[in-house]
Amino acid sequence: MSRTKTFARLIMPIALLSVAACATPFKAKVNRFQAMPAPQGQSFVIKPADPKREGSLEFAQYASLVSNKMTQIGYQVAPNADAASLIITLDYAIDGGREKIRSYPSTGFGFGRFGGYSGFGGYNRFGGFGRSRFVYGFNDPFLFGSGFDEIESYTVYNSGLNVNISRKADGQRVFEGKADAMSLNNNLTYLVPNLVEAMFTGFPGNSGETVKITVAPPGKR
Repeated sequence: MSRTKTFARLIMPIALLSVAACATPFKAKVNRFQAMPAPQGQSFVIKPADPKREGSLEFAQYASLVSNKMTQIGYQVAPNADAASLIITLDYAIDGGREKIRSYPSTGFGFGRFGGYSGFGGYNRFGGFGRSRFVYGFNDPFLFGSGFDEIESYTVYNSGLNVNISRKADGQRVFEGKADAMSLNNNLTYLVPNLVEAMFTGFPGNSGETVKITVAPPGKR
């Protein structure tokens, strides 16, 4: 086989990974418990669950996404915590990734699935995340059929977003939401906006319900 053909065989899967990461829909698993008051202009402030993120420009950017969603629903931004009727705590995280193996033939491609995903030990701040719950069976376009003659590895990352809302007057929790996803991308500036979009799709949702949310790529929303 010529060097040109061999090189093409090696770089094709890498190109597919790059295209897929940018162009495929974002999929998340969203779990929500809620007793939210109907929006009647109640005011809110957003705080980080991790005190170390207080004053962080990165956190402020993600908090603004949540704020925009809340105001679109009918709630209002409070000038400060003392004037707020609702306190929103926001947290997000991503693990260090997990290596997966893919094989591919010299010609033709088939498609497979994740046969199941067993955990990782991250999300310490996410109470109860201890082990991953990623067993959704999402399509994996990088596991192929028979006739393999090349093997390479790639990394899958697990990310999560927590949004909790409490009444300031008595501290009563009125909303608890978790959005989980796995992806080839470990860039929080890409992941967190998509997790927020998933969290607020159909917000506040039915209490106790777990749903799968698909977020279209930015150019197709």
